[in-house]
Amino acid sequence: MKIIHVAGTKGKGSTCTFSESILRHCGFRTGLFTSPHLIDVRERFRLDGVDISEEKFLEYFWWSFNRLKEKANDDIPMPTYFRFLALLAFKIFAGEKVDVAILEVGLGGKFDATNVVQAPVVCGISSLGYDHMEILGYTLGAIAGEKAGIFKHGVPAFTVPQPDEAMRVLEEKASQLDVPLQTVPPVDANLLNGLKLGLEGEHQYVNAGLAVALCSTWLQRTGHLDITHPENTTSLPEQFIKGLTATVSLQGRAQIVPDHNINNESAGDLTFYLDGAHSPESMEICARWFSLSTKENSQEKTLDSSRSHDFVQRHTDVEAKKNSQILLFNCMSVRDPQLLLPNLMKTCASHGVYFKKALFVPNTSVYHKVGSHSLPPTDPQVDLSWQFSLQRVWENLMGNKGGDDRIPDTLPEELRDDVEMAVKNCENSAVFSSLPSAIKWLRDSVRHNQSARFQVLVTGSLHLVGDVLRLVKK
Repeated sequence: MKIIHVAGTKGKGSTCTFSESILRHCGFRTGLFTSPHLIDVRERFRLDGVDISEEKFLEYFWWSFNRLKEKANDDIPMPTYFRFLALLAFKIFAGEKVDVAILEVGLGGKFDATNVVQAPVVCGISSLGYDHMEILGYTLGAIAGEKAGIFKHGVPAFTVPQPDEAMRVLEEKASQLDVPLQTVPPVDANLLNGLKLGLEGEHQYVNAGLAVALCSTWLQRTGHLDITHPENTTSLPEQFIKGLTATVSLQGRAQIVPDHNINNESAGDLTFYLDGAHSPESMEICARWFSLSTKENSQEKTLDSSRSHDFVQRHTDVEAKKNSQILLFNCMSVRDPQLLLPNLMKTCASHGVYFKKALFVPNTSVYHKVGSHSLPPTDPQVDLSWQFSLQRVWENLMGNKGGDDRIPDTLPEELRDDVEMAVKNCENSAVFSSLPSAIKWLRDSVRHNQSARFQVLVTGSLHLVGDVLRLVKK
């Protein structure tokens, strides 16, 4: 199996997605294994850019499960959840005879289940930062050492510009294994023939640059010399441009989803901006994307109205709508909200974006049967102590806003009413006992106010993002 193996803290999923798209546009049959899934476990296994069908998934699942079960005993138990999924990926890709398998590391690198691969064609390390420190270590050097665990003797590897401490460790590990390690620059937007990358956000040019290097090397090392290789930085092959700019699916990363449940003509607008950022660095990137996207979205709505035959009336309607940025947030208790929330707030403020209200909710994710889009029933006894802690951090941050007169001292009318469904409602935030109740409040608020336009940033947890997607897309 001809494998591309990618580890990293941020951007490894995007890098894998770009790589799959590039090689598919080069004419190859592709297999892509990523994690986590947001709605359905089949999202982790893509064949030629599409989630594996339910029929095929069940066939491969039971074949693998039954054979492992037959051999399992006290000395050799059944594999754990992620190890089983990694084994299943190898079975699927072998059975489907893919030309290339692109594997995203689940956690770390050295001890990850995907690292059973002994001879990948090429390896990649995306941007490194602080995450899963309780497992990987509390310094960038320690984290880099774990990620570099996917390096194999003599196999070329690529990375992106890294902090000095991380880069030193990567270079040291590469030297020990005679790995030719190269640092690649971001893709130059001028090389894309005026097109935009298939994934949103300025940071994606970094991931795209890594994907270009990985795919070019994969083509060279597998003997596909008929495809032009981007040996210089002044041009890209047509297949690479198509692969980078095609509409690719990576749910929950810089994803914009209008709520089509709001279809009343007298209602306002409700749009969800979803990004599973959960580290300090990715929170800044998320905040920058949200700030720029909300402004673009508002401008596009005004532009669309100007093209209408009843321009005057529609232009007045659009201008009358009041944009309100809302934060819908949760994160795991192992993460430090004192690092996440200030980064988010400060970066948005630097772009002139200020949240009118922050909503804190527990995750509702549970394991679902294949194909199920249902949500588990709300637990009336759910522990909200962590959400109250997040709310205190937020209220303290808002209390320290100083005398900046650009931040409104009063909430918009549609947000001023008492939030009846909230367990605890403060001036700048509210805790809800469940995600469905928070979504219901948002929908009710815009249904009853034609001038409201809610732009809701959902972040802090990929599990939360998946739960919102499941609710909004029902």
